[in-house]
Amino acid sequence: MKFMHLMATVTVLLGMPLSYSQEKKSLIEADASVKKLASGMAFTEGPVWIPAKKMLVFSDIPNSRLMQWDEVGGLKEFRKSEQANGNILDLEGRLVSCQHAARNIIQIDSEGAVKVLADKYDGKRFNSPNDVAARSDGSLWFTDPPWGLKETEKHEIPGHWVYRLDPSGEVHPVIKDLAMPNGINFSPDESRLYVADTGGHKRHPDASFHGLPGGIHCYEVLADGSLGRKLFVIDHGSDGMTVDVEGNLYTTHDRKIMIHDAHGELIESIPLPENPANATFGGADYKTLFITAQTSLYSVRMKNAGAKPPKAKW
Repeated sequence: MKFMHLMATVTVLLGMPLSYSQEKKSLIEADASVKKLASGMAFTEGPVWIPAKKMLVFSDIPNSRLMQWDEVGGLKEFRKSEQANGNILDLEGRLVSCQHAARNIIQIDSEGAVKVLADKYDGKRFNSPNDVAARSDGSLWFTDPPWGLKETEKHEIPGHWVYRLDPSGEVHPVIKDLAMPNGINFSPDESRLYVADTGGHKRHPDASFHGLPGGIHCYEVLADGSLGRKLFVIDHGSDGMTVDVEGNLYTTHDRKIMIHDAHGELIESIPLPENPANATFGGADYKTLFITAQTSLYSVRMKNAGAKPPKAKW
């Protein structure tokens, strides 16, 4: 697979300097190529690798089902869902899923039992939880744009916010000033939080957000788990995102996987036949990058392994 070096625009906030080498080597494994693993879905999202079962689980949103793929059995239906989008494993290895139609965050254990973790804030229903990230303190951080709301459904919460769900079950808004928060991920050491904003939209309840440009926002995470200053913004949108053990950020944009270093500089991009929605690492050595892209599932081998949340037991 050939890769392209592109110029990236990074908006640096609060005078934080950039310090990085201008010479970057490809992160794609030598002689690796993008492989199509499966196709025929309606719209794929939320890939997550299940180490205990050596398989990938991902969402086929319009068809309201979670799919599974492994090297032996290929593509199969994993289970029905209520338009699941983003999926991850919590620290214990249980599947956590954001459901558009149900407007909730659920947990699915190894026996298939479902538990609703959260569906409201301050007595009001979420819009349609989109993507989620786990932190080493057991909290789950998730985004809540309205992409899953039907035209007849109204916002109950006056915004599209990012939330923290504590192990106690309490829900706290942590970011309220984005137009359409979408993909979310922590850096490997949890010192940074990345949130993709796909920009203004006419359905935002506050008209002042309409038409705002998208971007990938990087926030400082303080020792107590609260957010500090915004460090920089990468001036292109993304849907889902993932990170490797070196802190590089893999974003989905314009029929490519865009790989940025920890300072937001674009290292390289991986062209794809379809527009990608999300990506995650998996496989026995966690060096296979799995990519959900519209109707299909793809993979490509990388040099770095994907990062797991600190204290993950899987």
